Amino acid sequence: MKRNAGIFIGLGIVLALLFCLDICSGSIWLWPFDELSVMERNILHAIRLPKAITAILAGGALSVSGLIMQTLFRNPLAGPYTLGVSSGASLGVALLTMLSAIGGLAAGGLAVSLPFAACIGATLVLLLVLAVSKRVTSNVSLLIVGMMFGSIAGALVSLLQNFANPDALKLFIVWTLGSLSSVSWSDMQLLIPILILGTLFVILAMKPLNGLLLGEDYARGLGIHVGRTRLFIVLATGLLAGGVTAFCGPIAFIGVAVPHIARGIFHTSNHRVTIPASALIGACLLLVCDVLCSLFVYPLPISTVSALFGAPIIIWIILKKK
Repeated sequence: MKRNAGIFIGLGIVLALLFCLDICSGSIWLWPFDELSVMERNILHAIRLPKAITAILAGGALSVSGLIMQTLFRNPLAGPYTLGVSSGASLGVALLTMLSAIGGLAAGGLAVSLPFAACIGATLVLLLVLAVSKRVTSNVSLLIVGMMFGSIAGALVSLLQNFANPDALKLFIVWTLGSLSSVSWSDMQLLIPILILGTLFVILAMKPLNGLLLGEDYARGLGIHVGRTRLFIVLATGLLAGGVTAFCGPIAFIGVAVPHIARGIFHTSNHRVTIPASALIGACLLLVCDVLCSLFVYPLPISTVSALFGAPIIIWIILKKK
């Protein structure tokens, strides 16, 4: 217990230091002990602070949703996008770009509407998965259905790209690469309540999740309502991963890799420990990715840098598990 408390305190300190580093780094370095000019204060308030806060929220949300997906499907390579939420969000954005090509929607208005289109697409896929989850009893079947929904949405996205004008298509491709800087203070007024609601469903499912670690039959033997728990998990994943994807675009590998890092550091699978641990580690990791992105003259997409961290971890997991 003392060891875990010490690790949590250490992660909290690392998170605070990375947050400070993230708001200081960029094309213009903002030194904390210098007096800031009016332009630098505007950069800090309008760009750096929202971006750093978004990194914490997105990293924590994706990591927690990836953790509960791995528990639900008992699959170490499951992630927050397993049920097709990301594909649904991409379909919503692709539909908007096609409509813009037909109706001539201005690029500025298109950029503002992208998060809302992504929310609608992700919500539609989530509702379809929820409807299916009530009719199937096997988690493996639910996993396959979620992947099929994702495949259908991906095929429709490829079809719609053929009808988009070049400007809208470029905007869609940039969205798919992921970005933390596109989230403003006004966007957070919608994003934060979505993530809070998703977190509430995670809390409701926290105790049953420990029972699911040993399988559904064992969980039923403990008196756990597996169907209701699965509903909470699907809702939580849809809200956490769908909300982040809608405003930031798809962010690769964080949700798959971080739960394994958390279990490795704390040497436990108890969700009372791994859920907050995954949230902290995911937030720290995405802050590191954001700092690395800002070191280049032309900032890299966040998903590119996160893949460089996550992919080697996944390869290591595959080799270790054989």
